Amino acid sequence: MTVEGGNEDFRAGLVALVGRPNVGKSTLLNALIGFRLSIVTPRPQTTRHRILGIHTDGRGQIVYVDTPGMHRAEKLAMNRMMNRAARSALSEVQLAVLVIEAGQWREDDETAWKAVREAGVPAVLVINKVDRLTDKSQLLPFIAKVTAERDFLEVFPLSATRKKGLDALQDGLLRHLPPSAPLFAEDEITDRSERFLAGELLREQLMRQLGQELPYASTVEIERFEEDGNLRRIAAVIWVERPSQKAIVIGKQGARLKAISASARREMESLFDGKVFLETWCKVRDDWSDDESALRQFGYQD
Repeated sequence: MTVEGGNEDFRAGLVALVGRPNVGKSTLLNALIGFRLSIVTPRPQTTRHRILGIHTDGRGQIVYVDTPGMHRAEKLAMNRMMNRAARSALSEVQLAVLVIEAGQWREDDETAWKAVREAGVPAVLVINKVDRLTDKSQLLPFIAKVTAERDFLEVFPLSATRKKGLDALQDGLLRHLPPSAPLFAEDEITDRSERFLAGELLREQLMRQLGQELPYASTVEIERFEEDGNLRRIAAVIWVERPSQKAIVIGKQGARLKAISASARREMESLFDGKVFLETWCKVRDDWSDDESALRQFGYQD
C-alpha cells in the first residue's frame, strides 16, 4: 500500500477518548493536537458533544473523538443523549483510549470500560493526573489492580495539564492504527464549524463564571453567524430553565451577562484571529434538558 506521499508506513484512524466525567479527556485532546479545541472547566460533564481533533505528522494521522463523560445516572434526557453519543462514537473508531484518574477506579470508570468492551473495540488505558499522586510508589500497584481482569493493549501514565507522556501515547496509538491514507487534509484540526466553536466558547464562560449557581441548567444556541471580511457578527441565545436562572445570568443591571459575553468575545477573537461583534440574550425554556426535541434544536446529537 502506498499512501501519503508514497510513505507505505503511514497510518491513520479514528481514536475515541472515553471515560467518566472530569478525568481530563478534553484537556488531553487539546494537549495532543496542540490547539484549544474542547472547552475545559472545573465542572464535571462540561463536554456535551462529540468533537473531532486531528493530529497529523509524517508518520500518520490520528483523528481523536472527544466524547461526553459516561455516567450511570441518567436522570435527564440530556444525560441519556450524552451517554448515547459516547457509545455511538465507540462504534465508529478503530481504537479506544479509556482515560482514568491516577489512584481512582470508580463506578463510572467501570461503566465506561463496559461500554468499550461491549463495543468490541481494542483499547489502551491512559492514567491521567499522575502528577497529583503524592506517593508515586502507589502507581505500579494501581496499574496492576486495574489491568488484572481487563484487557488493554498498553498502559500510558501521563499528565495532560503538564503535557508529560504525550509523545509515548501518540507513538503507541500509531502502532495500533492500520496503514491508511489520511482521512482529512494535513492542515485540518477539526470537522467542527466556527459557528459551533463560538457556541462552545460562550457556554464555557457560563460554566466558569456561574458553575456553582447554574451548573447544568444552561445551554447556548447560535442564532446568527455572519462573516464580513475579518469581522464576525454573532447573535447567541443563552437558554435556561427557570426565570430565577435568567435573573442569575443577567445579573444586576445586566452586569453578569456583559461580563460573560465580554470574556467569550475575547476568546472568540483569539481563536478566529479577527474582530467579533457578539450579541447575547437570555431566554427561558422550561425543562429543556429533559426535552428531546429541545435538545436536538440546540444541536445535541447521539
